[in-house]
Amino acid sequence: MNIKSLLLGSAAALAAVSGAQAADAIVAAEPEPMEYVRVCDAFGTGYFYIPGTETCLKIGGYVRFQTNFGRDLSGTSDWNTFTRGQLQFDAKNDTELGTLESTIVLQTNARSSVDGGSTFLDTASFAIAGFKFGYYYSWWDDGIAGETDALATNTLFNSISYTYDGGAFKAGISVDELEGIGRVAPFAATQLPNEFGRHDNGVGVAAMLSGSVGGVTATLLGAYDTEREEGAIRAILTAEVGPGTFALAGVYATDPNAYYNESEWTVAASYEFKATDKLTITPAFQYFGDYAFINNVDAWRVGLTAGYQITDGLKALATVQYQDIDSGSYSRAGATTRFNGGDETTGFLRLQRDF
Repeated sequence: MNIKSLLLGSAAALAAVSGAQAADAIVAAEPEPMEYVRVCDAFGTGYFYIPGTETCLKIGGYVRFQTNFGRDLSGTSDWNTFTRGQLQFDAKNDTELGTLESTIVLQTNARSSVDGGSTFLDTASFAIAGFKFGYYYSWWDDGIAGETDALATNTLFNSISYTYDGGAFKAGISVDELEGIGRVAPFAATQLPNEFGRHDNGVGVAAMLSGSVGGVTATLLGAYDTEREEGAIRAILTAEVGPGTFALAGVYATDPNAYYNESEWTVAASYEFKATDKLTITPAFQYFGDYAFINNVDAWRVGLTAGYQITDGLKALATVQYQDIDSGSYSRAGATTRFNGGDETTGFLRLQRDF
């Protein structure tokens, strides 16, 4: 065997071995495409597309720690503390009828070490083309600045409503289910007559008109309780004055009804003063005529609320209220009962983390 034959044989053997190894080689599979969560900026900050859909979702909420001072509802203590957790889910997408939007709010309140709290549905609704359906807060929930005023009694209903939003001008009408609604005392320690009571399921109708010009906004709200055949009307005027916002409100009710049963009439005012970029101070006052619908029994309340933005997402709120209620008498079922008024001071301290 010569050298040339040896070299050719070695090359053939190497080629055969290399071919066998190539046939057995493992080829890595191409990674499947992954769909990442995409930011949705069509409806503001915080929204993202639900993967595989064109629906945008936003998740938010807050954690609140609060200590109340003053007699509690049971009259057994002068203070109590509670913690609240709230989650809110907002979903929106464009349709041929406009934006379809929905909101779900879940809330849990823990009031003591033996009461771990239970999660419940605070609100749930959906809206399209100006119509809104579900369980949500009505226009009566919108009061004035601060924690002093009592301008509504019940604000949360199963409702169907329509709102026309023309920017500076708004108008709406709502049909509300009135179920299991009784008297809610505006002052916890007060003994009140119970003419209002509870009724079977009824229907309420509310209408709203609102307009803004410059820094002035006026809102007129009326409602009628068909079960009790009574109604209420409310007006709120706000105006930017100096470094803050001044608000003036008034309510008149024909008699106790689902929307307002605090008094026959009332006026309230507040001034939300922006002391610094982080500190807001709001003094407020309210006067009640024929309080609890008792003739010649009036009441008044004065309060101060201070809010401070500690840092991004964390704020503090403190408020103190003083109220004085006249004494008097009222007649019911042919008997005259003495109503004992009085005065009391209440308030709370709150820390809240929003996200």
